Amino acid sequence: MRSTLYVPGTSPLHRTPASWKLGALLVVGVGVFLTRSVAVLAPCAVVACALLLSLRAPRGEVVRQLKGPVVVLAVVLAAAALMESVHTAVVVGLRLITLLLCALAVTLSTRTEDLLDVVERVLRPLERTGLVNAAAVGLAVSLALRFIPEVFHQFQDIREAQAARGLRSSPVAVVVPLVIRVLRSADDIAAAIDARCYPPPSTRAAHRDRRGGPRGKAAR
Repeated sequence: MRSTLYVPGTSPLHRTPASWKLGALLVVGVGVFLTRSVAVLAPCAVVACALLLSLRAPRGEVVRQLKGPVVVLAVVLAAAALMESVHTAVVVGLRLITLLLCALAVTLSTRTEDLLDVVERVLRPLERTGLVNAAAVGLAVSLALRFIPEVFHQFQDIREAQAARGLRSSPVAVVVPLVIRVLRSADDIAAAIDARCYPPPSTRAAHRDRRGGPRGKAAR
């Protein structure tokens, strides 16, 4: 199983620095919610689609990543149309489609380590104040990214095992073993991190000093 969604390529988006891509994604995420004009949102969705196609990623990979979100999107659109209006549903749909396609394009064209490097660089100024530990946050983000495909893989295994036994598809029968497997994986990862003494002692000491620990007080 792949632990990353990155697809190697030579497209312009592949060659764009990760910081620029994340910054542009943030701007798009804010911008699409500043307007309700279909005449503006529709071209944005078309551009996002063209951006994703420019990566020339394997069609099966793209379809696999969009299959689940499309189902959720259809439910959201139906609820918006019933509770609000068709125009609202169209606006919501165009916003979500634009964000979904742009986020997928960034994910497929950017290595995970590059994304984590950007996160750590952004948080590093806050680390000096003792509010956050950039390395720990980077580790948390990397584990979250790793767990997303892992949970989906575990879900598929459980569904296939139940189908092989001739059992009906039941939400409870799927969720309970899925939660147990995920918790076991989390325990294993936590034990592995503790066994490797992460973060390193020097990092913990420096972080403790900045927060006014014994060493920080002695130094002052």
